[in-house]
Amino acid sequence: MVLQDLINELGRRLDYSVTNGRYQGTANKIGFDGIWVSPEGATIIVEVKTTDTYRIALETIIGYREKLMAGRQVNGKPSVLIVVGREDTGELEAQVRGSRHAWDIRLISADALAKLVQLKENSESPDTGRKIRSLLTPMEYTRLDAMVDVMFTAATDVEAAIVEDEDEDEVGEDDKPKGVWQFTDSGLLDRKRGEIISALARSIGANLIKKSRALFWDSDHEKRVACTISKRYTKRSSYPYWYAYHPQWDEFLRDGNLSFLVLGCMDLPFAFSIPWKTFHPLLGTLNTTTTDKGTYWHIHLTEIEPRAYALILPKRG
Repeated sequence: MVLQDLINELGRRLDYSVTNGRYQGTANKIGFDGIWVSPEGATIIVEVKTTDTYRIALETIIGYREKLMAGRQVNGKPSVLIVVGREDTGELEAQVRGSRHAWDIRLISADALAKLVQLKENSESPDTGRKIRSLLTPMEYTRLDAMVDVMFTAATDVEAAIVEDEDEDEVGEDDKPKGVWQFTDSGLLDRKRGEIISALARSIGANLIKKSRALFWDSDHEKRVACTISKRYTKRSSYPYWYAYHPQWDEFLRDGNLSFLVLGCMDLPFAFSIPWKTFHPLLGTLNTTTTDKGTYWHIHLTEIEPRAYALILPKRG
């Protein structure tokens, strides 16, 4: 029962809309363990097993799907995902391969599913999440291009997210990078972000869950946070802290009832929590940079005097 709840929570962390199933089937109820609907509209019937020691009645699982379809509780023709608590799934794999439903069923260990969640949480691009979710639906892998595309997109996105967190070491007068980078240890960045999110969660009375590297929300998705970190840039006396603010962050915060942009500083024991409704109207006063990946805004913090900080609005003067 605990494993079933945990697996369904992992589904939510992958941005599926999840309907928890029953812990035990009854004569009058359909005994599915979970129904996952992706943002792309794909539906998965989830079956959770602690071990593959005992043979699974695949016809029973397919029967759940047919009953859900007949009752119009799901759209289209869902696939089936069997999640096994232990990694040794050889017996079950052979059973699925030998079944006439092999093209409708996929199998994954709980550990591998958790790794997919970690990969998704350390990314930023919505496209990475979409491609990770595509791995959980039946796909023909004679040609490996689709799988390679998933791996390449995820690895590139995670690498880009790390670079964006570090910020550039020098910025020109028009805020265009000069290409000189100095990186802060990613472990230190993650620790600082974790401390900030914990403090903010206590302040607003919410349990904040990691959606991606910089984005967090509560279980109801009503309270949302975008948290970005800057080191102190000693070469710039006018604005020692610099951040990039991305359109997807703004869209994410817009859809919450209580949303904050949080600016952390590696050398300070506090952070700046700005309500989105206060910050969003200021976007037109900020400088921007456009790359082949799109346009993002620049945020500069300055220290007017010791322990007195201000947000620079360059287009307002």
